[in-house]
Amino acid sequence: MSIQVQVALRSKKLGVLIRDARLAARKTLPECAQLVGVTSGILRSWEEGRNAPSLPELEVLAYSLHLPMRHFWSKEAMSDDAPLTGGMNLPALIGIRQRMVGALLRQQRENTSLSLRALSEQSGISVARLKAFELGERPVPLPELEGLVGLLGGQIEAIFDQTGPIGKWMIQQKAVQDFLELPPELQNFVSKPVNRPYLELAMKLSGMSTGKLRSVAEDLLDITF
Repeated sequence: MSIQVQVALRSKKLGVLIRDARLAARKTLPECAQLVGVTSGILRSWEEGRNAPSLPELEVLAYSLHLPMRHFWSKEAMSDDAPLTGGMNLPALIGIRQRMVGALLRQQRENTSLSLRALSEQSGISVARLKAFELGERPVPLPELEGLVGLLGGQIEAIFDQTGPIGKWMIQQKAVQDFLELPPELQNFVSKPVNRPYLELAMKLSGMSTGKLRSVAEDLLDITF
């Protein structure tokens, strides 16, 4: 299957997930568009699969609707919590993230020693368009970004925001999700304040070298016997 066919299919699927997320958040199309900083027409084109958001735009959408990013790669239920975007300049944040995404895309391409022309031939995307992506002059629609990252042997998660306010929120959401996926007995153990010293000890032990751990084990055996 060519990357262009993959892009078209992914755009349709992504549109369904975006619309589902908006409806679950009880937002009208204009309300949701305003949160993200785009026009209603642009958001409608995303939902209909005619166009697709860039990764930074999708990150802002997830943040605005209080959703985990993984929703857009699955069919998981959405959160009904209130959005957390008060006081943030989201359009400016999107612009910064667009440039960061472009820089990361260029870095991945250069790491594979692939020229723009070679990538263009493999992806079917023009050299001019690819160059605009890398310079942050043009947002990269998510399906195209996924296709390009895949061609370069990377993972889309490596381009997710890690340090900005939305990135920190996404990391917190993942931590909560990871906790909820633990067995009930482990959740119960971790949540009890009295067990915190054991958790802190486990953290210290996890950072030790194999030799150091062996030494600690031998000391414990000496004390025991």
